[in-house]
Amino acid sequence: MTVMPWFVLVISGICESVWAIALDRSKGFSRLIPTVVFVIGLVASMGGLSYAMKHIPIGTSYAIWVGIGAAITAVYGMLSGEEAISLIRILLIIGLVACVIGLKLVD
Repeated sequence: MTVMPWFVLVISGICESVWAIALDRSKGFSRLIPTVVFVIGLVASMGGLSYAMKHIPIGTSYAIWVGIGAAITAVYGMLSGEEAISLIRILLIIGLVACVIGLKLVD
C-alpha cells in the first residue's frame, strides 16, 4: 500500500473539519467568506476521500475521515469556548484518535 492515499485521506479529514467549522460560521450561508471556505473545504474533502477510497477500503477510509474531522472539530469547539472542556470529553477524543490510528495499523 502506498503512502499517498493515506496522506490524502488525512488531509481530506482535516478539510472535513474546515468545512464543518465554516458551515457554522456562515450563519446559514448568510456570510460570504465562511460560505466560500465551506465550499472549498467541502470540495477538497470529498475529492480527497474519493481518491483515497480507490486505494483504501471504504469502511476504513470513511471511519478515518470522519474520525479526523470529528476530533478536530470537537477540539476547535472546546478551544473556541463554544463547547465545555472536561476531562471525559478530552479522554473520549483521545480514544477516537487512538481508534483512527488503530484502523491504519491493522490495514
